Amino acid sequence: MKNTGDLMASKTLNCFLIDDDPDDQEIFCMALEDMGEDINCRYASDGVEALKVLNGNTYTPDYIFIDMNMPRMNGNECLQQIRTIIRLKDVPVYMYSTSADPEAVAATKELGASGFIVKPTSVAELTKTLHFCLRK
Repeated sequence: MKNTGDLMASKTLNCFLIDDDPDDQEIFCMALEDMGEDINCRYASDGVEALKVLNGNTYTPDYIFIDMNMPRMNGNECLQQIRTIIRLKDVPVYMYSTSADPEAVAATKELGASGFIVKPTSVAELTKTLHFCLRK
């Protein structure tokens, strides 16, 4: 039996990454694996693809991470659409970008983001950041 302080006391966490960069998708999933917990990592390559998955009513992630700069639909547009899906209203959504302009960060918070993560330069740094986000 796991310690009740463990991240995953008895449940598999489902994380959904929306990012158009295959390298960033791989790094993100590696960081989650490095946490040593029972975490599933699923991803979509853009907001349009993500919304098809999320509007399908068969997948409800525990956490959503959205890249700010993507083709077809940027991160803010994707966030706005996700926040209209009633069953996802309490799901934490973190924006995920290479830079954190204070105005952009504030705008994402107004749209309903739970936080903003600057893409770190190493898997170890990302693992530490994700550990913090998933423990909130």
